[in-house]
Amino acid sequence: MTTVRLDDGLFQTSAPNGCTLLTEKLPGVRSAALGIWVRSASAHEARPKMGVSHLLEHMVFKGTERRSARQIALELEVRGGSLDAYTSRDHTSYQAHVLDSDLPLAADILTDLVRRPLLREQDLVPERNVVLEEINGVEDTPDDLVFELHSETLWPAHPYGYSILGTAETVGALSAPDLVHAHRTGYFRGNCVIAAAGNVDHEALREALAGEGWFDGPAHEAPLPPAEPGVPARGVVRRESRDTAQAHIVFGSDTFRYADPRRYAMAMLVNAFGGGMSSRLFQRIREELGLAYAVYAYHQFYRSAGQVGVYVGTQPGTAEQATEAILAEFGSLATGGLSPDEIEDARRQLKGQVMLGLESPQSRMNRLATLALQGEPYRPLDRVLEEIDAVSTDMLAAVASEYFAPGRQTIVRLGPNGS
Repeated sequence: MTTVRLDDGLFQTSAPNGCTLLTEKLPGVRSAALGIWVRSASAHEARPKMGVSHLLEHMVFKGTERRSARQIALELEVRGGSLDAYTSRDHTSYQAHVLDSDLPLAADILTDLVRRPLLREQDLVPERNVVLEEINGVEDTPDDLVFELHSETLWPAHPYGYSILGTAETVGALSAPDLVHAHRTGYFRGNCVIAAAGNVDHEALREALAGEGWFDGPAHEAPLPPAEPGVPARGVVRRESRDTAQAHIVFGSDTFRYADPRRYAMAMLVNAFGGGMSSRLFQRIREELGLAYAVYAYHQFYRSAGQVGVYVGTQPGTAEQATEAILAEFGSLATGGLSPDEIEDARRQLKGQVMLGLESPQSRMNRLATLALQGEPYRPLDRVLEEIDAVSTDMLAAVASEYFAPGRQTIVRLGPNGS
């Protein structure tokens, strides 16, 4: 194994089998955040198995070789700690936040969950029903459902358009052998990243994980990243009828992947366009026209692509007016870019978000994991801020012109009579 010091209190160990451990010691903190990320999630699924990664994430909590479901729930909770997990497009994560003295226990429990789940047929039926209720919850929450429909419309032939939860049909058809197969092919040690931040001693944690066999075994070739999405469905308009009090509308387009150097320019544009009360969309759509309570822009970066978009919730009778006004703002940004004052405000806003986002052990842990998951070299905070400062007016104008063009936006409208 190779251990290198990346910065003050920040270390990385890389094992021949592909497993990576990163830690950051934070002075004055009496807690620790620890997580294990598996490079296997919804983007790696076949359409008939949609939702298997998310169901697997649920099922590992039903029991392991060493612990019952109740023991998993109690062991950290009774000590004031917490245990959580989530499934995204590109990875599945299992995390604990505990007192520093309980870090070895957290490492043991997370290892149990990731490497030793029972995945019994007898646990599948009740847990599948839990996931089906989660799917039903999205169906009953239109401001969540409209995002699912938009991804499906934008990426009709790629797993980025699949529901992470799956559908009632696909989840209903999943079996215990499907879960075992997903676990065996995705949850091997070389496909995992482990990160911790807080009052953490790197060598002590490395030894604890080594005792669990995390760094054993020969080099293992990791699965390929998600397939290139090709050209998504741009400029499509989809209307879905639901008996709702509001019309829920998402505008959006595909963009570049996380590793693209233009991502800071995109983040600045999103902040200026719809990132807060001072943004163009908030001032125009809510303050001036009074068409919506909620209107905002967002962006997401994946390993193979990305997404940028806008959400608005408005009255069915004003849905057309809101749509036209938002498309006009898209056009204004695409053709005119940002003013010098807007650029500096967006730059300061992004730098503040980056700095404020590193105020907790959990956020520091997530930053470390992202480095390994995205294959990025470590850069100190000052270097990141310098990169944001280096975003040029020309780059902002080019990104705005390409990705905010009104004709590029795929629009999904969900409401009464497809309003």
